[in-house]
Amino acid sequence: MVADICASCGKPLPARAGRTGRSSVYCSAACRQKAYRRRQGAWTGAGVQGLIDDIGRRVQELTPQPPSVLYSGVADLSAAVARLRRVARTARDTAKEPQGATEPSVTSRAVTENPLTEADFATLTESHRREIHVHCYRMTGSYDDAEDLVQETFLRAWRARDAFEGRAGARTWLYRIATNACLDFQRRTARRPQRYEPVPGMNHGTGEAPARITWLQPYPDDELPTAEEDRPDVAAVSRETLELVFLAAIQHLPPRQRAVLILRDVLGLTAAETAEALDLTVASANSALQRARPTLRDHLPGQRADWNAGEPTEAQRTVLQRYMTAAEQLDFAAMTDLLSKDVTLTMPPNPFWFTGRDALVEFLRPTLDPASPMFFGHWRHLPARANGQLAAGGYVRRPGTQVHRAQVLDVLRFDADDRIVEITSFEPHLFPAFGLPLRL
Repeated sequence: MVADICASCGKPLPARAGRTGRSSVYCSAACRQKAYRRRQGAWTGAGVQGLIDDIGRRVQELTPQPPSVLYSGVADLSAAVARLRRVARTARDTAKEPQGATEPSVTSRAVTENPLTEADFATLTESHRREIHVHCYRMTGSYDDAEDLVQETFLRAWRARDAFEGRAGARTWLYRIATNACLDFQRRTARRPQRYEPVPGMNHGTGEAPARITWLQPYPDDELPTAEEDRPDVAAVSRETLELVFLAAIQHLPPRQRAVLILRDVLGLTAAETAEALDLTVASANSALQRARPTLRDHLPGQRADWNAGEPTEAQRTVLQRYMTAAEQLDFAAMTDLLSKDVTLTMPPNPFWFTGRDALVEFLRPTLDPASPMFFGHWRHLPARANGQLAAGGYVRRPGTQVHRAQVLDVLRFDADDRIVEITSFEPHLFPAFGLPLRL
């Protein structure tokens, strides 16, 4: 039975005078629009207020000295503001879904009750954003693509929110959507690793040409899920499955095998959960996993210790500092002493590569010699962490200029003797994601 008063202002509704059809719940178009604006402006929530209160607390805790305390406080404040901005952006984007000014109950005969309001949805997605971003990065090997796929995942989740069965299943639900978004993306791009080809006139060394993965990008450690964000139902992010050598290896797997391996061996989902996420039978999911594991092993170094040494040691941190100092002082001899005999250098997406210290030294020598016509410029570096590994953000001041501009992010891997055995050099457009400025 429809009420005879306006749902917005409470005034009596005008008489229907014998008209048939659906009854109105508003006395005028103005009241209908007022109700619409009220619904649009109802974006509030305890989670959002908690973020706002947290930002206020962090502002009050800022102290100007000592500098290390100020830097730490500002970094924490920046992270909190970024979380609030992402929640607000998600709520804004979901609010753009087409809506009428009339209550849904008026225009729908049977409406599925949706437990997720815009605020609830924004808080839910924000709480899982980091691990979904890491998952999309593992699936694609690209930070930029992972950024886009997280947005695609949350847009798909919002559109499919009626299928959400409760907060307890949020993680699996979002992983399923994210995995399928990644698979759709990989079908469109059809990427396959290739081998580096010789560049005419360049000595690449005598070693085998490494795999060339042009889309491979680094991932900042600061964006990994933190310990305080982990919950009992969330598997800890395994840093070894983010190291570049692992990321490069899984790019050789067909997309569906890659998805099965990540869901099973990295995220710890059961065979049944993996099969459901990918619309496979349990037997098909198990078969894909059995094919994926040996292929992955074939593209990893022979000994696990050769590619996963855990948290960087103090000796390796010292090598990183010496590496940065040698470049800044144009100390070619010191730079050479830090390199393993079997060192490899690649520069995705560029075609340059070197295997062996002799070939790399031959390439570096003229670029670090001010008397050489190939002298590149004067360097400065800032330390960074990428993919659980030590890295250095390099800035170069070209001859005749006065400013050091971002040039390259070198991610380092070490051998058992703490010499540099692999350098992966990336272009500088991701410096801001690592908290690095674009110029000094």
